[in-house]
Amino acid sequence: MNPTAYRGRFAPSPTGALHFGSLLTAVASYLEARTQQGLWLVRMEDLDPPREIKGAAREILKTLEQFGFEWDGDVIYQSQQDSAYQDALQQLKNKQLTFACNCSRKHLNNTASRSSEGIIYPGTCRHKIDIPPPYTTRIIAPDQTFHFIDQLQGPQKQNLHHSLGDFIIRRRDQLFAYQLAVVVDDHLQSITHIVRGSDLLSSTARQIFLQTMLSYQTPEYTHLPVLTNAEGNKLSKQSHAQALDLTHANLHLYRCLTLLVQSPPTELTNASLHELWQWAFTHWQIKHVPAVAAIDLSQDTNNTIYY
Repeated sequence: MNPTAYRGRFAPSPTGALHFGSLLTAVASYLEARTQQGLWLVRMEDLDPPREIKGAAREILKTLEQFGFEWDGDVIYQSQQDSAYQDALQQLKNKQLTFACNCSRKHLNNTASRSSEGIIYPGTCRHKIDIPPPYTTRIIAPDQTFHFIDQLQGPQKQNLHHSLGDFIIRRRDQLFAYQLAVVVDDHLQSITHIVRGSDLLSSTARQIFLQTMLSYQTPEYTHLPVLTNAEGNKLSKQSHAQALDLTHANLHLYRCLTLLVQSPPTELTNASLHELWQWAFTHWQIKHVPAVAAIDLSQDTNNTIYY
């Protein structure tokens, strides 16, 4: 494999059907990969069984196929990657970067200070020994500022110690936390470019830190605006976003291209999916996507069938 070749990915969680917000991300990541002559992989982030909906993973893949997406290689499932996460955790433990923590959420809510990222863990358990299970595993957050360039949102920086403190990489229920799992997955799949929603922008410094500690390469990041509803909430399963209506698949794709400011011509509103994809492959320019955190769908007069 050419180590410099573009390798992108789309990583939905099977907590419900694919909705319009997820479709927007899939479209942008797919077009960016294909127009760079790169690979586009699909990974199912089924890391949290209590939140998973039975059959959702299968339905998400079926929906992607019906929209005309073609991914490369086999779909990877996080639920099958436990040994890889355990190996990464052991590497971090060997470097004395981790510790057990039995602080309750209630205790931290009552005692810890906060930042825009939420609770700043105060290091309560960092030097404790012999904490009995169940406990979370945290990694020691360095007092240094991580800088990176987001390809859409521009220069970014974050000091992990001051903004959130020592963060969790394995939960009390022994499920691996997203921050560690996604870093290991991206490394194992040799991902070079990540195109995802801006709601994950604040996770990037944590992931770069973990990549550095595990001697992994850091991908390039592009964070797209997320779609929000009239209440200002991100379009998601938690905000009751509707499943995509496949009878309007071509209109969904056309609207994605419009919201991503690719300016598809109006005559394409009646085009087939194949015709829309062919136009998009020819005209895609990620630099045209607005460099904002969110797009308010309630202000879009053409959004009736999209969410």
